[in-house]
Amino acid sequence: MPVAPANEILTESSAADVGGEEDWTGGVEGGVPGGIPGGIVGGLTAADVVLPPPAPPPAPVDFAPVRVGGAVTAPALVTRVAPEYPNIAVNAKIQGVVILEAVVGRDGGVEEVKILRSIPLLDAAAIAAVRQWRYSPLLLNGEPQRFVLTVTLSFSLDS
Repeated sequence: MPVAPANEILTESSAADVGGEEDWTGGVEGGVPGGIPGGIVGGLTAADVVLPPPAPPPAPVDFAPVRVGGAVTAPALVTRVAPEYPNIAVNAKIQGVVILEAVVGRDGGVEEVKILRSIPLLDAAAIAAVRQWRYSPLLLNGEPQRFVLTVTLSFSLDS
């Protein structure tokens, strides 16, 4: 089927009127925002380009506490508070060893305590005592670090 010839030939003056709802005279779709109609001969120079500010530096990474043992020795215990033997445990003649895991903060204070080996009547006294302990800070590369250590408390009716 043959194609019919065009009834009208567009000229430059009539082409500018064909834009429809949007007027693109003096520029092209997808041009540079803030550009001028007709553009700049030779394009943009380095002085014309505004770069966004640099991204902020990444936040410091907070590593997990260092586990004491092997080549990492525990810092010195500065303050040790002895546990109070609970009266109910004395009356029941309960004695034994409570083993705890303590997380010590950068300032040397105990932040968290977890029971590893329990004696139910003695656990609260052991935790209360260890939470009051203070250590000298653990320094790695000159920076104080959190660390984890195991604490063993013996409760004996003989002493």
